[in-house]
Amino acid sequence: MIDFKNGTVFKLKKAKGFDHEKDIRPLFIAGEEFISEYTGIRDYVIFTTKRMIAVNVQGMTGKKKDFTSLPYSKIQAFSVETAGVLDMDSELEMYFSGLGKVKLEFSGANDIVEIGKLISERVL
Repeated sequence: MIDFKNGTVFKLKKAKGFDHEKDIRPLFIAGEEFISEYTGIRDYVIFTTKRMIAVNVQGMTGKKKDFTSLPYSKIQAFSVETAGVLDMDSELEMYFSGLGKVKLEFSGANDIVEIGKLISERVL
């Protein structure tokens, strides 16, 4: 499992589409649909209708991957921080029962309000 207690997990930007569908689609359950994907240098996060899947790509070749499933139903609280003039990054912090805080950092031109709305629609 990804070490979420070690600060920010990823610095993400929105992908153009479902770039990692081949790796992620087999993990979907009945009725689960893709919403959006955000990528870092090697790691990425997929938002679906049921959960968030954080993928930590490991090793020299990147063939080894850690898939962490974070169901929206386990989120107890969350916050979004928008980008500012000097600080161009935005953040999403979620507090999961049994896991604690998960913090994702998004670079520049991402719409953190859209992500906040996505989480709200599934949690509230």
